[in-house]
Amino acid sequence: MWHVNLLTIFPDIFESFLKTSLIGKAIDRGLLATSTTNIRDFSKPPHNKVDDTPYGGGAGMVMMAEPLVAAIESIKAKDPNTWVVLLSPSGTRFSQSKAAELAQRPSVTFVCGRYEGIDQRVIDLAIDEEISVGDYVVMGGEVPAMLVIEASLRLRPGVLHNAESVCQESFSPTLGDGTLVEAPQYTRPEDFRGLKVPEVLLSGNHKAISTWRLEQSSTKTTKVHRAPKKD
Repeated sequence: MWHVNLLTIFPDIFESFLKTSLIGKAIDRGLLATSTTNIRDFSKPPHNKVDDTPYGGGAGMVMMAEPLVAAIESIKAKDPNTWVVLLSPSGTRFSQSKAAELAQRPSVTFVCGRYEGIDQRVIDLAIDEEISVGDYVVMGGEVPAMLVIEASLRLRPGVLHNAESVCQESFSPTLGDGTLVEAPQYTRPEDFRGLKVPEVLLSGNHKAISTWRLEQSSTKTTKVHRAPKKD
């Protein structure tokens, strides 16, 4: 079983996510266990404030160290070996290999920041790893956490109905050198609005199909990862 702990000030965001599709089925089948913790529960009443103005000035607010560290420590008290991940634009770029690495850990705690960021002392004291899902900024860590959970959970044994599904997909180690995206896919009908399924896929020649798919993967990878044009 994979254990996932979620720390957030908006726990409702995860309710539907954890009930839907393969995520919900993994929970029902005992392959995934989750807990969601509201960081505000560790802040001081009556306002349960979790943010304050940044030292040195600047726009926006910063999540305070005290409630966030207390929330993480509460998780660690129950799950001492959990790996604590902060979703952050300054983290290591998320990848298929990182998803596989997280999938091997028995427990992962995802810290979902908000506002302009979190107090650096939280990172220094309580975070094991920062992960970024791309070179852009979103409103909080909740959606990035969902992305990382989906990518990692599907690599856990028993989660996908067909284990071979992960063997020939984009960035799979068994697809070329592990950097290729998947070849184009087709299903019925054979002819849709004048666009026909490539004949090689109808040939039954598995060697020719494998060669075609590898060639298409290489071409497609070049297109989607091409260098930006210079003025």
